[in-house]
Amino acid sequence: MAKKDAEELSNILHTGFPIRKFVAPEIILGDGSRSFIGQYVRSLSGRNIFLISDTGVIKAGWAGEIADYLNYSGLEVVTYDKVSPNPRSEEVMRGAECYMEEECDVIVAVGGGSVMDCGKTIGAVVSNRCNVLELEGVDEVALPAPPIICIPTTAGSSADVSQFAVITDERKKRKFAIVSKIMLPDLAIIDPEMTITMSPELTAATGMDALCHAFEAYVSNASSVMTDMYALEATKLLAEYLPKVYAAPENIIFRDQVMLGSMYAGLAFSNASLGLVHAMAHSLGGYLDSPHGECNAQLLEHVVAFNYSQVPDKYRALETAMSGKRTSKNKGPDDLILKLRNMTDQLGIKPGLYNMGVKEKDIEFLSQNAFLDPCLATNPRSATIEDIESLYHAAL
Repeated sequence: MAKKDAEELSNILHTGFPIRKFVAPEIILGDGSRSFIGQYVRSLSGRNIFLISDTGVIKAGWAGEIADYLNYSGLEVVTYDKVSPNPRSEEVMRGAECYMEEECDVIVAVGGGSVMDCGKTIGAVVSNRCNVLELEGVDEVALPAPPIICIPTTAGSSADVSQFAVITDERKKRKFAIVSKIMLPDLAIIDPEMTITMSPELTAATGMDALCHAFEAYVSNASSVMTDMYALEATKLLAEYLPKVYAAPENIIFRDQVMLGSMYAGLAFSNASLGLVHAMAHSLGGYLDSPHGECNAQLLEHVVAFNYSQVPDKYRALETAMSGKRTSKNKGPDDLILKLRNMTDQLGIKPGLYNMGVKEKDIEFLSQNAFLDPCLATNPRSATIEDIESLYHAAL
């Protein structure tokens, strides 16, 4: 082979697709799809169902409706509702104990990200007969969990399609991530009608969480052609429809599109992982029990400014996805940051971590915890503790 031909072949091999895997649960998507829950539980040989939810979802009537569908199918239901907005390790352990005492065989999680993360983690604790703290990290879950079906009532967390779960260690005031293929639900029933009872504030916060998922997955150093496709489409949908659904929360067409964007973003980040925004948001949520989506919304523009020089082409593509217009290669991050600020303004999110109760004295502790978060490993730019401290100060 001629030297020139060898060089060309080498270039092709080194610029081809990197090896990546892509995992996803079985997904049933569509308005009214929740009504099929009974037949799908029966297909998993379920008889005694552990239905996990929270008081808000129960009050909205969704958990009761799902329980009725299960009962109509001849199934027994045990309801567990001891789940906080940022689920605690203690709640996971109590849930696992309840599951085993009641001799349940399938988990059905009906709620937002907290409920679904708690449900997935309860399953892992049950099968591995361990304390939830022992599952922290990547691929630390040895044995498969019982069958689990997730039915989201918010559009943002994407816990229903991801191999992540985030739990709060209440003693140390920190969040920790459990990342494993075993944490992937067996089935996600995604029914946009179930988001119609969300308040505008919750719609905004969870929607910004989804947008952060799309952004961080797209610029992740573990991204692929598959995750990029989902991340960009999620960005387009969320940029267009999230402000619309915030203004018209009862519009089911807008709800459909935001839920679809959330699902796409979830499939992207589940396989490409996340970055510095989520590392810092996890630290905030664990320490102050702050709403996760709002934490992300406060931090995203600052992390974009920090990362931009490392992957400018990727951020330009995200800007194009948001605006529908091609951007100049000579532009820096300012236009994209302005678009993000305009979006949070439209969603009624006040800028400044001080509005969430963060104080100067908290930043050192927050930065140390964020630096240890596994999401930092896939951020496109390396960050020191000092870098993270500077970003918290900028967001304050």
